[in-house]
Order: sequence, then structure tokens, then C-alpha cells
Amino acid sequence: MKKSLCILLAMLVVAPLFAFSETEKPDRKNVVKINTLTLILGMGSVYYERKINDGMSGQLGATYVNYTFGEKTKFTGLSVSPEVRFYFQNDAVDGVYAAPYARYQKFDLDNNETNDNASYSNIGGGIALGRQWITKSGFTMDLFFGGHYSSGKIEGASGDESFSTDLFEGFGIRAGFLLGFAF
Repeated sequence: MKKSLCILLAMLVVAPLFAFSETEKPDRKNVVKINTLTLILGMGSVYYERKINDGMSGQLGATYVNYTFGEKTKFTGLSVSPEVRFYFQNDAVDGVYAAPYARYQKFDLDNNETNDNASYSNIGGGIALGRQWITKSGFTMDLFFGGHYSSGKIEGASGDESFSTDLFEGFGIRAGFLLGFAF
């Protein structure tokens, strides 16, 4: 009984890997996807990736942020992240990649305690390592993880100390699990 359960579990884990490694896929040059992890935080991220050549692609991501940090500071605004992806197997948009990227963020800030408001801009960048799978039908799954550094500036506040921007500044981690479609 235990042996058959182990075999069944192994098949459930290994089978999806083969489903994403089909050999005769059409040549896809465009991918549109959303980051499912940002949805958990109340944000929406959309990405467009375009194959440049066999080993490289360019990607542009846009994120809408509506997030309250520590029940004190509310961030509302947009983030834009251009990146270049270098695919190790020379199969751009399908495989293991390294991706240096930049990020620009612009937010309206509201302090719930002091009723103070301001604008906040932030610029940063980093590198991510990931793996993207594309099935024959075009379904796409992209999993990545990396490091990030950013710095920002608050303008228009009566007192900068009334806002907490720690979540968006300094060293951090960037991770994502994206689902989408390639065409």
C-alpha cells in the first residue's frame, strides 16, 4: 500500500514536468502573463515578453499597487519593470534564464493616523533567476527568484517621518509565479 502511494505521488509530481517539456512546440515569440503572487498582496502585475533572438528576450512589467503598510501608510500607484532575459539553452521564452532588471515606482501616500499625504518615487534594480515553461497549446508558467535594491524620495509631505517606506527601500527579495499565454 505504501509503495503504490509513493509511486502515485511521484507520478503526480513528475508528470507535470513532462507536460511542459513537449518537443514539437510552435515557435512562439510573445508571452503575456500575470504574477499570481502579487494578487495575494492586493496588487496586479501584468507582463509582456518578446523574443529578440534564440538566447535573449525583453520583458516589460507593469504593477498597480494599492497596499497599506503597517496600517499606517497607504501606497497607491504604478510600478514599471523593464528587463532583459538571457536564456541558457538558446531557446528564448522557454527555459532557464537570468534577468537583470530595473524598476521605477511612483505612488501617492496617505497616512491614516495624521491625514497627511505626499508623493513617493522610487528607482531600483536587481537580477532574477528563473524557469519558464510553455506547452504546445501556449499555456505558460514562469517561476523566478532574485535580489533587488531600491531607493526613493518623498515629496509634498509636511513631515517625512509620518510615512513608512521601509517596504519599498533597501535590499529585498523579488519572487514570482506567473501564468499566461504564449503566441
